[in-house]
Amino acid sequence: MCYVFVAYWRQSPQYMRRMDAKDREILRILEQDGRITNLDLAARVGLSPSACLRRVQEMERTAVIKGYRAVTNRATLGIGFTAYIGVGLSEHSRAAQKAFERAVSLAPEVRECHNVTGTIEYLLRVEVSSLDDYKRFHTDILGTLPQVSSLTTYVVMESSKDERA
Repeated sequence: MCYVFVAYWRQSPQYMRRMDAKDREILRILEQDGRITNLDLAARVGLSPSACLRRVQEMERTAVIKGYRAVTNRATLGIGFTAYIGVGLSEHSRAAQKAFERAVSLAPEVRECHNVTGTIEYLLRVEVSSLDDYKRFHTDILGTLPQVSSLTTYVVMESSKDERA
């Protein structure tokens, strides 16, 4: 297991105007290796350790850097089945959206929930140990939500690129 940095650049528009090439380089390196020491990071970007640390702390303070996470090996954790599910709602109201979002936030199988535009309202990433567990989730959880009108499942066969933290 290793720890990986996660940056959300759009969270602080005021800070983005002040970001320079060094800040972007720091972010790029931290996204690749969130456990890098400040001393090594400073050397790689060509700054003194104190100047580098000040920049990182400012990006943390302004929520450009929102946190650090562990990237886990799903297979060793018993996660053998990943699927993306397109969810259509029966009603296009804010109340229906909020009710759906509350329901899926309680389901540990749902690792991501995105409100999207197009022919569906939501895209979910679901991780479970097996097809049987997915069937149970699909039927007993998603299938019982009154807001849901359609479900389309896309089973992940392999991921040739996955940069999620």
